[in-house]
Amino acid sequence: MFLRDTSNIEAVNWGNGTSVRLLTKADNMGFTVCHTVVNRGTESKLQYRRHLEACYCIKGQGKVVSADGQTVLEVLPGSLYVLDQHDAHHLIADPEEDLHLVSVFNPPLDGTEHHQLDAAGYSQY
Repeated sequence: MFLRDTSNIEAVNWGNGTSVRLLTKADNMGFTVCHTVVNRGTESKLQYRRHLEACYCIKGQGKVVSADGQTVLEVLPGSLYVLDQHDAHHLIADPEEDLHLVSVFNPPLDGTEHHQLDAAGYSQY
């Protein structure tokens, strides 16, 4: 049994925000848990080809839009969005406030991953 606290873990800048990786592959739990902050007013083109991800919103609001624009999910406190098909997506934070998420990855992250965000395509890891 152990305890982790966000104040004791250095946040990783993932591109358009930060991620405190509370559990990683080294913890041998089989999944990763992060406190992810998405900077207000940002749009990130993301895709996880090697991981499935679920995100629970604890503060702020935003949208997740499928790559083809056909699916738009409103993200509000208390909602969970799931990327269960390695979905390419746009993560868009409201311009007024940072979006705070509890992100869970399976399989677990090493903990040092960050995105390469540019107009050329979807950042992957």
